[in-house]
Amino acid sequence: MASPASKLADLPPLIAEMRMARGASLIPVPREWSLDLLAGRLVELSSHHETVSLTAASHLVLKAQQRGEPCAWVATGRSTFYPPDVSRLGVDLSSLPVVRARDGLAATRATDHLLRSGAFSVVVFDMGPNPFLRPAMQTRLAGLAKKHHTTVLCLTHKSPQAPSLGSLISIRGEGHIERRGFNQFAWRIDVLKDKQHGPGWSHEEVCLGPEGLG
Repeated sequence: MASPASKLADLPPLIAEMRMARGASLIPVPREWSLDLLAGRLVELSSHHETVSLTAASHLVLKAQQRGEPCAWVATGRSTFYPPDVSRLGVDLSSLPVVRARDGLAATRATDHLLRSGAFSVVVFDMGPNPFLRPAMQTRLAGLAKKHHTTVLCLTHKSPQAPSLGSLISIRGEGHIERRGFNQFAWRIDVLKDKQHGPGWSHEEVCLGPEGLG
């Protein structure tokens, strides 16, 4: 079986050009947690509940796949998504490379490597319980995100009062989840920082809980 790295050369070069063309559009981008608004940016999504961050990240991956754009997921330590839940959402796991890194340093290097390929529309970086990103690496990841018009989504677990990963985070959202009915939940992202459009706006979606949860 070919490795994910060997498949990068086979990806259509037009994917990056299509992403850049959308980013250059003169049509205003609505303030919603979407591929168009997040493209080319270093993003942080934090929450007390790991579930809401993973759910929001999975929805973003799904939307990218529906456009025919490749995504990748970097997991630090034991922190990762539950494959059956993500598959039930509609994500094609067979076309989602997942890197399991032993620690934060290895995960950061993996994220850098994936970004340098220029092949991915979204790279999810699940940073685990002790998130940290050196300023120099923030600069590098932010630069690569902008160059390749890629969304770098850093998942962190902390309170809204805690500071963001650093000054180069372009947008930071705080995730919340609440029950709306039998087996029905709403996940919401409150934007605490947005360098391009200003903070203070929210995005909400309703979804069903896992099988058997009611």
